[in-house]
Amino acid sequence: MFIIDIILRNTAATLSIQKKSAEDAEATYQQILSAMKGGNGGLLELTCDKQPGKKICVVASDISAVQIAEKTSTATSSGRPPGFFALAE
Repeated sequence: MFIIDIILRNTAATLSIQKKSAEDAEATYQQILSAMKGGNGGLLELTCDKQPGKKICVVASDISAVQIAEKTSTATSSGRPPGFFALAE
Protein backbone atom coordinates (compact mmCIF):
# COMPACT_ATOMS: atom_id res chain seq x y z
CA MET A 1 0.00 0.00 0.00
CA PHE A 2 1.27 3.49 -0.83
CA ILE A 3 0.28 6.67 1.00
CA ILE A 4 -0.02 10.04 -0.73
CA ASP A 5 -0.01 12.98 1.70
CA ILE A 6 -1.12 16.45 0.65
CA ILE A 7 -0.49 19.70 2.53
CA LEU A 8 -2.70 22.71 1.81
CA ARG A 9 -1.70 26.33 2.30
CA ASN A 10 -2.68 27.78 5.68
CA THR A 11 -3.86 24.37 6.93
CA ALA A 12 -2.10 22.32 9.60
CA ALA A 13 -3.86 19.04 8.75
CA THR A 14 -2.46 16.55 6.27
CA LEU A 15 -4.85 15.00 3.74
CA SER A 16 -3.99 11.39 2.88
CA ILE A 17 -5.14 8.75 0.44
CA GLN A 18 -3.84 5.24 -0.14
CA LYS A 19 -3.20 3.38 -3.38
CA LYS A 20 -2.63 -0.37 -3.71
CA SER A 21 0.04 -0.39 -6.41
CA ALA A 22 3.15 1.66 -7.05
CA GLU A 23 1.87 2.46 -10.55
CA ASP A 24 -1.44 3.86 -9.26
CA ALA A 25 0.36 5.85 -6.58
CA GLU A 26 2.81 7.31 -9.07
CA ALA A 27 -0.02 8.19 -11.50
CA THR A 28 -1.91 9.99 -8.73
CA TYR A 29 1.28 11.78 -7.62
CA GLN A 30 1.87 12.96 -11.20
CA GLN A 31 -1.79 14.06 -11.47
CA ILE A 32 -1.34 16.21 -8.35
CA LEU A 33 1.95 17.65 -9.63
CA SER A 34 0.34 18.56 -12.96
CA ALA A 35 -2.51 20.30 -11.14
CA MET A 36 -0.02 22.21 -8.98
CA LYS A 37 1.99 23.30 -12.02
CA GLY A 38 -1.16 24.42 -13.83
CA GLY A 39 -1.95 26.89 -11.06
CA ASN A 40 -5.37 27.64 -12.50
CA GLY A 41 -7.24 26.97 -9.25
CA GLY A 42 -9.19 24.04 -10.67
CA LEU A 43 -10.62 21.29 -8.51
CA LEU A 44 -8.78 18.02 -8.02
CA GLU A 45 -10.81 15.01 -6.83
CA LEU A 46 -8.93 12.03 -5.41
CA THR A 47 -10.09 8.62 -4.20
CA CYS A 48 -8.65 6.13 -1.74
CA ASP A 49 -8.13 2.43 -2.53
CA LYS A 50 -8.17 1.34 1.11
CA GLN A 51 -11.50 3.04 1.83
CA PRO A 52 -13.39 3.00 -1.49
CA GLY A 53 -16.00 5.50 -0.29
CA LYS A 54 -13.33 8.01 0.78
CA LYS A 55 -12.96 10.94 -1.61
CA ILE A 56 -11.33 14.33 -1.24
CA CYS A 57 -11.62 17.35 -3.47
CA VAL A 58 -9.14 20.20 -3.19
CA VAL A 59 -8.48 23.43 -5.02
CA ALA A 60 -5.27 22.63 -6.91
CA SER A 61 -3.75 26.09 -6.41
CA ASP A 62 -4.03 25.62 -2.61
CA ILE A 63 -1.73 22.56 -2.57
CA SER A 64 1.67 23.50 -1.20
CA ALA A 65 3.28 20.04 -0.93
CA VAL A 66 2.72 16.40 -1.86
CA GLN A 67 4.52 13.29 -0.66
CA ILE A 68 4.37 9.65 -1.68
CA ALA A 69 5.62 6.84 0.57
CA GLU A 70 5.26 3.10 0.83
CA LYS A 71 3.30 2.01 3.88
CA THR A 72 5.31 -0.53 5.85
CA SER A 73 4.69 -2.21 9.17
CA THR A 74 8.05 -0.95 10.48
CA ALA A 75 7.14 2.68 9.85
CA THR A 76 4.02 2.44 11.96
CA SER A 77 5.67 0.47 14.76
CA SER A 78 8.51 2.99 15.12
CA GLY A 79 6.28 5.39 17.04
CA ARG A 80 6.77 8.19 14.52
CA PRO A 81 3.72 9.71 12.87
CA PRO A 82 3.40 9.20 9.10
CA GLY A 83 3.55 12.13 6.72
CA PHE A 84 5.51 15.34 6.42
CA PHE A 85 5.92 15.91 10.13
CA ALA A 86 7.78 12.67 10.90
CA LEU A 87 11.19 13.74 12.15
CA ALA A 88 14.35 11.87 11.16
CA GLU A 89 16.29 10.29 13.98
